[in-house]
Amino acid sequence: MVMRQQTRRFPLPEQCDPPQSPRETLPTMYDLPSEDPEEPGLPDEFHDYQPQLLRETFQPPAYQPDRFFVATDMNLYYTLDHPLWHKRPDWFAVLGVSRLYDNHDLRMSYVLWQELTPPYLAVELLSPSTEQEDLGKTQRTSDEPPTKWTVYEQILRIPYYAVFSRHTDNVRFFELTGCQYREIDPAEERLWLPEAALGLGVWSGMYEGMERKWLRFYDDRGVWIPTRTESERQRAEQERQRAEQERQRAEQAQQQAEQERQRAERERQRAEQAQQQAGQERQRAEQAQQRAEQLAAQLRALGIEPEP
Repeated sequence: MVMRQQTRRFPLPEQCDPPQSPRETLPTMYDLPSEDPEEPGLPDEFHDYQPQLLRETFQPPAYQPDRFFVATDMNLYYTLDHPLWHKRPDWFAVLGVSRLYDNHDLRMSYVLWQELTPPYLAVELLSPSTEQEDLGKTQRTSDEPPTKWTVYEQILRIPYYAVFSRHTDNVRFFELTGCQYREIDPAEERLWLPEAALGLGVWSGMYEGMERKWLRFYDDRGVWIPTRTESERQRAEQERQRAEQERQRAEQAQQQAEQERQRAERERQRAEQAQQQAGQERQRAEQAQQRAEQLAAQLRALGIEPEP
């Protein structure tokens, strides 16, 4: 049984009396830009397909599909002191929130003072231009936005953080312990996420026509969560196997019916043979009686009375 942790809430600012709702006093998803025009384009297809694989395989069994949210390359607004400051995780997941904004709309961004629940897991895909930022190795002044590392660790306090390099196929996992991230080195390049009841690990295989190492999720048995294509392939294979089993059962039933027909034919033939034998025995008995009667008649003609 999965024990759920208490959901951490993003603090709201003090308000006047009577208080107004956050949607009346603070910028919402609709007020904040969903894209950063100054951000350079993503370097390769890997930044499209890797988050897609994470999205497909992130299926936490303790949560209904409408009670968690995952996003790729989405603006994440995190501070009321600077409402326009944001980060764009390559991929992140939030547990215990509605999949839809305000339960009815697709999100354009994720605004912490509106959502109240920070991400549970963030994943960054390292590249030469972003590695220093993603690992918190760049220096910032007090009037500049903090690094992703600082935001994830000190402001959002995201419990788990993973960075993965397509160039080295190296993954690094970090767990929030106390007030800072602690790097962990699990065996077989895997990280267990207890509240999600899923693990994140490095998988070697074919995805979207590319054979390489990928990050993807696995279940509590260590089995990789299937993608939609894999699930469809498995269902097709299961249907093929069921059809083959039905064909074999039909053939077996046909063979059994043929065997029963042959047994019935043999029984009929034995019954006919027994009937013929009985008829032959009756004829022999009749012939024997006739011969006895003829012999008795001949004896009587000679004046000899046959013994009874």
